[in-house]
Amino acid sequence: MMENTPTNKELYQKDKWIKPFLKKYKGLLYLALVLGFLTFFSAGALMFNSGYLISRAASLPENILMIYIPIVLTRAFGISRPVFRYIERLVSHNWVLKMTSDLRLKLYLVLEKDAIFFKSKYQTGDILGLLSEDINHLQNLYLRTVFPTVIAWLLYIFIIIGLGLFSWWFGLCMLLMLGVVIFLLPLISVLVNGARQEKQKVSKNELYKTLTDNILGVSDWVFSQRGQEFVHSYEKEEAKLRQLDEQIKRFNRFRDFVLQVAFGVITIAILAWASVRFPGNHGGAANWIAAFTLTVFPLIDAFAPLPDAAQETNIYKDSIKRLNDLPELEENQVVTKEISITDAEIKISDVSFSYAGTTKQVLENIELTIHTKEKLAILGRSGSGKSTLATLIRGDLQPDKGSITLGGLPTYEFGDQITKSIGVIHQAPYLFRTTILNNVRIGREEASEEEVWQVLDKVGLKEMIEGLPEGLLTMVDEAGLRFSGGERHRLALARILLQDTPVVLLDEPTTGLDPITEQHLLDTFFEALEDKTIIWITHHLQGVHKMDRVIFIEDGQLEMSGSPEELLATNQHYQQLYAIDRGTNHR
Repeated sequence: MMENTPTNKELYQKDKWIKPFLKKYKGLLYLALVLGFLTFFSAGALMFNSGYLISRAASLPENILMIYIPIVLTRAFGISRPVFRYIERLVSHNWVLKMTSDLRLKLYLVLEKDAIFFKSKYQTGDILGLLSEDINHLQNLYLRTVFPTVIAWLLYIFIIIGLGLFSWWFGLCMLLMLGVVIFLLPLISVLVNGARQEKQKVSKNELYKTLTDNILGVSDWVFSQRGQEFVHSYEKEEAKLRQLDEQIKRFNRFRDFVLQVAFGVITIAILAWASVRFPGNHGGAANWIAAFTLTVFPLIDAFAPLPDAAQETNIYKDSIKRLNDLPELEENQVVTKEISITDAEIKISDVSFSYAGTTKQVLENIELTIHTKEKLAILGRSGSGKSTLATLIRGDLQPDKGSITLGGLPTYEFGDQITKSIGVIHQAPYLFRTTILNNVRIGREEASEEEVWQVLDKVGLKEMIEGLPEGLLTMVDEAGLRFSGGERHRLALARILLQDTPVVLLDEPTTGLDPITEQHLLDTFFEALEDKTIIWITHHLQGVHKMDRVIFIEDGQLEMSGSPEELLATNQHYQQLYAIDRGTNHR
């Protein structure tokens, strides 16, 4: 259990997300802290001079020059306070936005590295929690906790030293009284409300996961006539969260009342001390009484946020832990040199592979050469290893044994540049909520509209899109729901044609389509990709006759290989598969 709940010290020592950016932008961080201190110093100095000036003016000075300096200082501090405040806000928010921008980029790169396994590793609700809760909480870590706390401590030290120069015993008294505000109340807030806020954040993350998971599967709830059951269950969990929110707010109201009482006591104490320290009915030393007393009020703004800031540290701890639990971004895998190939031959030599944490060999001793412009179909049952082989070919995984090369270079060394050589069409191509033009241009951003129309013509969508009121500028609904499955695949093919890679990997792109749509789509694929190397992963034989070669993977091993005609004539296993598939298609 101790390993699952590290202390704050252990967590920050092992942190790989926050510390690097503290070092990267330390100059802006220090500047923001100095400006924050100067803001409250100017506010206190303004009230100090104003109090002295009011008292001094009320004592009827013989000459206006006797109060000229307090007038000038009051004006100077009156101007400097908002100026420092404005610049501090600019600097601190600039610093935080730079840091969170880097955090979001790092989060994207970490998740993008495992993009092909995204759905198997992460839930949508987890990612929403990371993006909307954790990154924002780390942003608040600085704006609402680090900056106010450090600035308040600097002011605390300055005030105690300043008062100590006038009276050492009153300096000690203020050390204790302000210590209650700066240390005791924040500590109580952490003990009482900190755990509640941590529980609140965990509950929100769970609601994210529950809601997204059930929205994605809402049709199953409706078809099973249990929709109301989910709604009631969700409302029950939401009610618990609201109850927790109310407990936090109730404590915060009580704590803020105690805080105001504490500052009232501090104000009365300073007034009493100043009256004793600077005696007199009016004029002279008595002018300092109002100066010292009024200084307390702007400092309330500096110290009041501390209890809130302290109690949120548990939330930040949870956010940092979740981010640090993500896989590390391996910088050494980033390819800096340009990679280009002249030969698109793929050579798979004695490849074996098993996933981390398992002993089962997903692929074992695979030997295969895919020639340039060859059309290869990879058959196999679910779990046979065919999709893993495709992932290895793309370089998203590295073989445990053996090698996979494209144009003589290991595919895992290509990094992101593999997209220039191998294009992929998945089972469910994703269309983004932007224009059709932008969705197709994902294949090549700089493509002209004429080039886009050309590829749309090749995939059989030109006429349909020309008939839309806004043509290429028509907005695509989220996830492309306004298009049928076949149309989404054709748009994905248009992207690939723009991308113009020598190798195209078709990862069961016709799954879930009816036989007629499937055949039309396959005809379009093979016609448009005639001059490309095609690696087609499929689970049945419709359209396989158009392939140059068919291989069958069973339990991680290559069981058969040959042209469709050869296998149909000589291989009993293939003949059985062919008979079963034809029977399936005729039903």
